[in-house]
Amino acid sequence: MLKKNSFPLTLICLFLFMGTLLLFPGQCLSFALTGLNLWFQKMIPSLFPFMVLSGILIRMDLTDRFVSLLRPLLTQVFRVNTDCLYVIIIGFLCGFPMGAVAVTDLYKKGRLSVTEGEFLLSFCNNIGPVYFISFALPSMGNPPLLPCLFGMYGIPLLYGIVLRHTRYRCKLSASARKTPVLCQASYEKEASLLAALDESVTASLHSITKLGGYMILFQILNVYPSLFLKQGLYPGIAQGLLEISGGLALLQDTSPCISLILLVFCGLCCLAQTGSVLAGSPFSLICYFKNRLCLTILCALYYVVFFSVTA
Repeated sequence: MLKKNSFPLTLICLFLFMGTLLLFPGQCLSFALTGLNLWFQKMIPSLFPFMVLSGILIRMDLTDRFVSLLRPLLTQVFRVNTDCLYVIIIGFLCGFPMGAVAVTDLYKKGRLSVTEGEFLLSFCNNIGPVYFISFALPSMGNPPLLPCLFGMYGIPLLYGIVLRHTRYRCKLSASARKTPVLCQASYEKEASLLAALDESVTASLHSITKLGGYMILFQILNVYPSLFLKQGLYPGIAQGLLEISGGLALLQDTSPCISLILLVFCGLCCLAQTGSVLAGSPFSLICYFKNRLCLTILCALYYVVFFSVTA
């Protein structure tokens, strides 16, 4: 609930936004259509199937089987239970915001503690590799793949390992949870699968629609950089800070280093989308934002040094 002293500022922002829609309808419509197309063509195909799959795995208690191949290695590195390992794998493989979605789903199922969720959110909610390789890198002119992948995923992974053995060293339990019993009758398995599929599709549709709404709204906000910033990199940087896809499309291959740094930060749209996913849970968006800033600074240092050396 908003505090009383924030009402004037809120009203000013709302009136400013309404005035912008009325004064620049053409530009606002163009940005809204861009957001709608990005949501329909990029977000839904690359994210919706993973959301449904993750929902089924969690609802059918199959996360143990899913992480079984990588469990020996990851358990030695992170010393956390199987559900935490599942979030790490799904967060890095499927990309934003699947890390946050998996954390909230498992917390609501009583399988993650608040401390475990906060730890996982600090490094498991990154831009997805499918989006990164198929859209982001080509828009930058295809800079070297492996160094870019290390900056985007290797540094967050190392950041998580360091946090696990420093700040969270005494907070997290290394005990693994019991493997769910899978010896059910075939009819019960079928009914469970159908129920899990139905629940997962319904929940995923609700989530993907909310995420699309945020994408369209923040694309409309890009009208302000387009009106006041006309030259150089500044319009692309400003739009990338608001909504990353629009910023990348504007920057193109002019500065891959800046584009990669913006990708690590993800933009205010991704922050708002994460807040939407975490709504109703005890997880702090401010804590998530602080870790995101730390990761952005670390990756920025890496990318600046890399592009300086290879220039």
